[in-house]
Amino acid sequence: MANRIVSGTLFKKMVTNGAVNLKNSHKEIDHLNVFPVPDGDTGTNMQMTMMAGIKEVNNLDSQSIIDISKIMSRGLLMGARGNSGVILSQFFRGVYNEIAKINNGSATIEEFIQALVGGYQMAYRAVMDPVEGTILTVVRESAEKVLNEKSNLHSVEEVLKIYLEQARETLIRTPDLLPVLKEAGVVDSGGAGFIKIIEGMLMALEGNILNETDLGPVVNTEDYQGAHNLGDVDIKFGYCTEFIVKLHKPEKFKEDFMKNPLSQMGDSLVVVTDDDLLKVHVHTNQPGVALTLAQKYGDLQTIKIENMRLQHSTIMGDVSAKPVEKKKSKYAIIAVASGEGIHEAFRELGVDTIIDGGQTMNPSTEDFMKAVENTNADNIIILPNNKNIILSAEQTAELIPDRVISVLKTKSIAQGYASLMVFDPTSEIDINLEQMQDVVTSMRSGEVTYSVRNTELNGIKINEGDFIGITGGEIKVANKSRLDTVKTLMDDMVDIDREIITVFYGKDADEEEIEQVIGYVKKLNPDIEVDLIEGKQEIYSYIFAVE
Repeated sequence: MANRIVSGTLFKKMVTNGAVNLKNSHKEIDHLNVFPVPDGDTGTNMQMTMMAGIKEVNNLDSQSIIDISKIMSRGLLMGARGNSGVILSQFFRGVYNEIAKINNGSATIEEFIQALVGGYQMAYRAVMDPVEGTILTVVRESAEKVLNEKSNLHSVEEVLKIYLEQARETLIRTPDLLPVLKEAGVVDSGGAGFIKIIEGMLMALEGNILNETDLGPVVNTEDYQGAHNLGDVDIKFGYCTEFIVKLHKPEKFKEDFMKNPLSQMGDSLVVVTDDDLLKVHVHTNQPGVALTLAQKYGDLQTIKIENMRLQHSTIMGDVSAKPVEKKKSKYAIIAVASGEGIHEAFRELGVDTIIDGGQTMNPSTEDFMKAVENTNADNIIILPNNKNIILSAEQTAELIPDRVISVLKTKSIAQGYASLMVFDPTSEIDINLEQMQDVVTSMRSGEVTYSVRNTELNGIKINEGDFIGITGGEIKVANKSRLDTVKTLMDDMVDIDREIITVFYGKDADEEEIEQVIGYVKKLNPDIEVDLIEGKQEIYSYIFAVE
């Protein structure tokens, strides 16, 4: 018997069946994946996105299509992976926005068609630069077809049959719209994945309920060479970066706050908001900078960063990614640092080149010159992060006058790290240097290390083996107890007006002591945010940045 309305129960059955059909066929979709990057994960990302939404739906007791589409939209947003996954989540968000307008728990045929139209419109709005020949074209032309034919459609089954028929026709034409698909000899993977969902939804209407073990026909991968046909590919922006932020002030946030800067440092950009949540997908070479920009507006909830060059080289049968020629960028940052964890933290904030060194191993001017020569940027910023290294860094600027080199006179790891928190790759060099210097001037940095001999400085008697606390370049305390040394140092550095303290703990710090340090800091300022980073540095048990 044909369905003339879509109840909540039927809608739940349809989308669940669609998700299962996609999951059973996702490897086939992976083989098609060549756009926007040939990394072979579109099918996997789309099915994980769908299953995240279905998980939320299955936990809902309501039988209202409004409630079900709403919770599914939210679940898809939270679980969205990859470019196509985020677009898919926005399609169902658009579906919900239209369904939310109806007056009862079920949708009529006309309302269901309008929901499909709302889905494609929302998907287009979410993408910074919509590209035809992708899933976007498939959802748009399919919705436009049923909208034009709605007077002739008298059941939900008829709607989805016409919708699916057009989707398949559009998919076949995607190589004509997107040259990279024709070169690879494939259709668009996102569009193909979407069709699997619609096929499953139609099966549910016809009474064919799938299980996850009901696999479709085995795919001959030789028919879908995809990335292999493209050969070596120059992936301009290497990191697929996705994150969700819980906004501090959602009513004041505008998507352009993220779209404008991120569009200048990457591509495949999708920025969406849903109540107090911000979801971002971008391909970039500076994932840390993208995360730092987002933290201006809220708290990070989830983060996923994947190296697409490595993914592509794995598909090509080469485990190690082949080097690609770097495009000239606006900025390159060179920093001096010691400690594996500190290196990682600096890279996450956008540092391009790290010179290993510090207090006991000062890099030479030649080290800086080599680093500069290996960069390809209009502006180079050097963070020496030690007062003994500043001169060598400044000499580099004099010895390579044809490059625009700026030395920010950071005297500690803490100062360098704090300055990076305000670096904006879209701002002009003078503005960046001014803002970074302001942070260096206003923040407080400190370190805890140990003494190698007996001495007395600034009236403080220091015995060999004592732990010493340093801030502002001066020794403030010496003590046999490392924890007591930290506490005295915190008394000097932390006050009620400070907002955040970053703690880099070294190889010799233990978990119990770290918890005691945090507890003491919170006692001094209950509202201060504590950011712990496993710096893995030698010599310094702790490095503190207080802002």
